[in-house]
Amino acid sequence: MVSADEGRQPTSHERMAGRPWDASYQDGPPAWDFGGPQPAVVRAAARFTGTVLDAGCGSGENALHVASLGLPVLGVDVAETALALAREKAAARGLKAEFTYADALQLERLGRRFQTVLDCGLFHTFDADERRAYVASLAAVIESGGSLYILCFRDAGPGSGPHPLIRADLESPFTTGWTIVEVSPTEIRANLPNSTEAPAWLATIRRTG
Repeated sequence: MVSADEGRQPTSHERMAGRPWDASYQDGPPAWDFGGPQPAVVRAAARFTGTVLDAGCGSGENALHVASLGLPVLGVDVAETALALAREKAAARGLKAEFTYADALQLERLGRRFQTVLDCGLFHTFDADERRAYVASLAAVIESGGSLYILCFRDAGPGSGPHPLIRADLESPFTTGWTIVEVSPTEIRANLPNSTEAPAWLATIRRTG
């Protein structure tokens, strides 16, 4: 398994913020960590099958919901503080879930494959080049016929969350080897200024390669 930050370059978000992802968890919960799974993920999880990967799992609320459904789940993140919190939650709740460090742009290093992959709030933090690299990384770990679920901020004008995407931004990296099954408008719950929800996309994408 790869050790923390071995060979990893800061992402565009980290360069813009001027600090690593882990720092987001060191002064209390970040805005997107409100103490429960995203409602849109809860609805989507009813369709999850097989072994599940939660890419960018944060402190583990979505992965732990998946575990509560009886599905094997691995949550990965580059924020060690968040992973420690996730493991503590799993132990406290008596839920079986794995949490480990992994760079989402190098998921092939996991040496594992998954029937379902969840991305809640990670895809939209990447710039266009990183999104293409991320999709290639995802292709290395999703089984043929497996499903990817992405929940990301939607550009809906005023009130949009940080890094909002138009639909074309979401769909354009998924060309060869993927089928976009559905892209639906929904919301992301977060502790944002003047709001507890922001416009979002929920995409279901099938790996066909």
